Parts: sequence; structure tokens; C-alpha cells
Amino acid sequence: MSQSIRRAVDLIRRAAEHPLSLTEAAEVLGVHKSTALRILQTLESARFVRRTGAGTYVLGSGIIELSELALGSMDLRQFAAAPLRALQRETGHTVHLAQLTGDEIIYIDKVDSPAFDAVKLPSRIGRAVSIYASAVGKTILAYLPTEERDRLLSHVVFERFTPTTYADRESLDAELLRIKDQGWAVDNGEHDTYVMCVAAPIRDSRGQVIAAASMTAIEVIASLDQLKESLPLLLDTANQISRELGHPADLG
Repeated sequence: MSQSIRRAVDLIRRAAEHPLSLTEAAEVLGVHKSTALRILQTLESARFVRRTGAGTYVLGSGIIELSELALGSMDLRQFAAAPLRALQRETGHTVHLAQLTGDEIIYIDKVDSPAFDAVKLPSRIGRAVSIYASAVGKTILAYLPTEERDRLLSHVVFERFTPTTYADRESLDAELLRIKDQGWAVDNGEHDTYVMCVAAPIRDSRGQVIAAASMTAIEVIASLDQLKESLPLLLDTANQISRELGHPADLG
């Protein structure tokens, strides 16, 4: 039985690589064509393979649905926990992990810096962050499909929190283009004048940006330029988490 299951898995993998003929399927399974046809029909009924007009078999939508379910069940916080804590230890800065949930960008993890024992940052796990006046928010926005970004921002009432806030759609769009081009974002006191931040995107196995990791500091402890000196470590951490989620490193 285990050998049969392994051969069926091999068959699905082959169908994912290229259209599979009945003859090739029989060879992979090590059975007669009639038996191979019955197995293919069983896989087709489960939508694991799909028969084309040319009579060959390719990967079916059932596998894609299973992949989506698996991706949805992955605990991003669990995958990111160790790399984020290593980043905090190495840099000494507070580290955040934020994710788009519904129409909000939510902090789902935070590793505090010992330097903030006297003055705590207002951020906390489960709290929504400004979608346009934060490094993590801008990072996620920058990589969203245009329609999704427009939908999210259509509900936003732009407010100038500080002199550096991107408080209108035109200036924000220009900033998002810069972020996508350079691959990271900054928050130069855009919501709270004394809070500096840099953020990097986290991608899933499909290459989609689903979250952002950031380093944050109060300006009297570290300026934005000083934070940016640790940017290579942040980018490495974000890439490490992305790889844990199945993102191939060579896709950028």
C-alpha cells in the first residue's frame, strides 16, 4: 500500500512538472495502462489532476486548494519567533512583526528592547498600527495589488500626525513606489515624532508580501540613520522568515 501511495505522489509531481500522457503515467506507476487510467480517474475526481483536451493530465485545482489551506494554517508568529528574537539580541532594538488582517495591519509579535524599560513604546501585540504612518504599514501597502491597496486606502481619512507624515494620497503613493523599489521602508517620526523605525517585507511561498518585520527605537536612543546601520540584519531576518514560509531565495 505504501508503495502505491508513493507512486501516486510521484504521479502528481510529474503532472505538476509537465502534461502527463497515459503511457507515462503507467510507467511511473509501474502498472498496465488500464490500471493507470483508473488511478488517474480517481485523482481527477478529487481534482488532484485534470485531463486536458489533448488527453494529457496536468495538476488540478484540488492541490492548489490544499496548498491554500496549508498556507492559511501556518502560524507566522511561530516561524518568525526565533529569527526576531535573534535580531533583537544582536541589535538591541525593539522588534515588531505586523500582518494585514482584514482591513487593518496588526502587530502579531513584539520583542522589547531593554533600553525601553523606562519609556515603553505604545505598540503592543494585537493592536492596529497606522496603515500609512508606519514603516510596517507602508511596507505591506507598497506590495499589495493596486486594487487591494485602493480599497484599503479608500476608507482612510488622512491626518497629519507630525510634520513628516505622508498625509495625502499623492505623497503616499510616491513613497510607496520608493519603498517597493528599494525593498524596505522607514518611519521618520511620522506618527510619533520621537519614534524611528525601519521595516522589511516578509513573503510567502507564492512570493506575496504577507507581513513586515521592523526595528524601532526612540530617537534619543537611536536616530533613524543609526537604525539604518542595522538594515542588513533586518533584511536578512525578513528573508530568513520568508524562507521558513517556503519563499525561494532566488525569487528576490
